[in-house]
Amino acid sequence: MDDVPLYKRIAEAVRKQILSGSVKPGERLPSVRVMAKDWGCTIGTVQRAYGELARQSIVTSRPGQGTKVVERYPIQSEAAMRKATLIHRAETHLLELLSDGYSLPELEMAIRQALDRLRVVEQDELVRDDNHLQFAGSHDLIVALISELFPKITNGYHLDLRYSGSLGGLIALAEGNADLAGSHLYDDESDSYNIPFVRKILPGKRVALITLAYRRIGLILPLGNPRRIHGIEDLLQPGLCFTNRQPGSGTRVWLDVAIRKAGIGAGQIQGYFDEKMTHSAVAQAVAEGQADAGIGMEASAIHFSLDFIPLTRERYELVIPEQVMQLQPISRFLDWLSSDQARLLISSLGGYEASETGLIHWVE
Repeated sequence: MDDVPLYKRIAEAVRKQILSGSVKPGERLPSVRVMAKDWGCTIGTVQRAYGELARQSIVTSRPGQGTKVVERYPIQSEAAMRKATLIHRAETHLLELLSDGYSLPELEMAIRQALDRLRVVEQDELVRDDNHLQFAGSHDLIVALISELFPKITNGYHLDLRYSGSLGGLIALAEGNADLAGSHLYDDESDSYNIPFVRKILPGKRVALITLAYRRIGLILPLGNPRRIHGIEDLLQPGLCFTNRQPGSGTRVWLDVAIRKAGIGAGQIQGYFDEKMTHSAVAQAVAEGQADAGIGMEASAIHFSLDFIPLTRERYELVIPEQVMQLQPISRFLDWLSSDQARLLISSLGGYEASETGLIHWVE
């Protein structure tokens, strides 16, 4: 840092104040005399720093009016400044959290979980864009990770996520509001996943089902399992509070079948109708003590350092219509998904089995 000229350090300090919002558009900056005194330098050094900021179109200087932050950035630099402002504000908050003792992996996990909450959609249609593909369907940690990697995998395309449950994803495909969906809907009659629902909701369409992974689903519990829960029947314990997934999610479809087979009525389980839109939200409720147990993915339990009792192994698939399969970004993505690199990455998340990742089945 000592090798950086003082005027550049002054300019960078002021720029960060502007990006963080502590100095507002149109606001006057301290005079060069005040700044020179604060920094212990010459007036000429401050003038050079302000000149650097003016060159970047961040401030303007006029005789007798001092130096002010511009009211509006030029069109050619506005987008770049907007992104720089966002990154700076995020960095400020992250540095604060790091100073509180959180690690970078913990912060990365927290950001993903927070984004999951924002991606929940119930009725809004998905926005269409030439450089963006739209995903609708069941919440999954792999899908969130793929969305982050998608521009690199596909040479600049983006995958926008909206979590609407497995049924919601298939309906979005049927209505033309999504390019691909994520589904893990269990059909008790055929003892299979997804195919019966795809044929019913997308009749007459040729659709590819691509295995993303097998996931372990079960009961998410506080660390140490204080209630000594071992299976679904234990959810009937007096005073036990449960939290569930929403109707239409693949996990809820499976659980409804499971409690029926066990002879348990939904109304017998306290909290059965306390419904969360993501596995992360279920795990968070347990972690915060709002529930004694919840139904969800092992991966979410791992990420929140919670206990987990496995109940089933389910197949999570991407549902992609034939015309979308022909798109170049999808072709590149599927090449990556069938690679050893993708399988290793998926397995590293915990709670997933990637032996059939990338396998394609066609439904007519």
